Order: sequence, then C-alpha cells, then structure tokens
Amino acid sequence: MLNISGLKEGIVLDHIKAGKSMEIYRHLGLDKVDSQVAIIKNARSNKMGRKDIIKIEGSLDEIDLDVLGFIDHNITVNIIRDNKIVEKKTLSLPKRITNVLYCKNPRCITSIEQELPHIFFLSDEAGQTYRCLYCEERYGHRA
Repeated sequence: MLNISGLKEGIVLDHIKAGKSMEIYRHLGLDKVDSQVAIIKNARSNKMGRKDIIKIEGSLDEIDLDVLGFIDHNITVNIIRDNKIVEKKTLSLPKRITNVLYCKNPRCITSIEQELPHIFFLSDEAGQTYRCLYCEERYGHRA
C-alpha cells in the first residue's frame, strides 16, 4: 500500500478523473509555487474505479477554483488545518473564465490586440458551452 503522509495545513483535490492530474497541475501553475505538491495517479476508488489526487501544502490563496470548476466541476476540494478536514468545497462551472481558453476566431480582437485577456462566459450550462466575450465564438467544453 502506497503511503503519502497527511497534511498539517493545505488542500487536497480529490475525485479527479484518472489521468487529469497533470493537466490540473499545469493549469493551476503548481510548478511555480514553493509549496510541497504530491500527485497520486490512478488511486483505487469505490466511487470512480480509479481517480487522481493532488495534495498541496499551504493556503488556498494560490488555487484558482474557477479553473478547477472549468476542468472538472466534480472535483472535491478539502481544506486541511491541524491535520483535519475543516471544510469541503464543491465546485461548479464558473460563469466566467479568463486566460484558460483562447479564442480561435482569426477576426476576434484578441487575435489583433495580443495583450487583451481571453475572457469566456458560460452561455449554456446544460451544454457546458462557453463563448468569447468579444466575438461570441463558441467553445463546447465537452466537445
């Protein structure tokens, strides 16, 4: 049995779809933080069969929950203090995301004005569809 020690203070991202942990690691910029990060891939799960888990030492300040909600809103965020889970956050699809998606429309203002942030808004929650704020180019999240 693999044993990764517990956290005194930090965050545990649980119920990550197996194989998605490295994508989350990159999107959250965890390579740029000074905190210890443990990635557990393909852990056994009664609920999911297999899952990934990410343990991050430190505060929630560095974690963009909107990015997590966009990548997979089924992830559970466990807040750890004094070696105990003090809060569980459930995620939802964010209404707006910035610089996670990039508009592919060559006529969009973001193609010309390179410094503009790429902002997408949730246009259809059931279909998990986002649209560019500037040109309304469609991005189907699960497409």
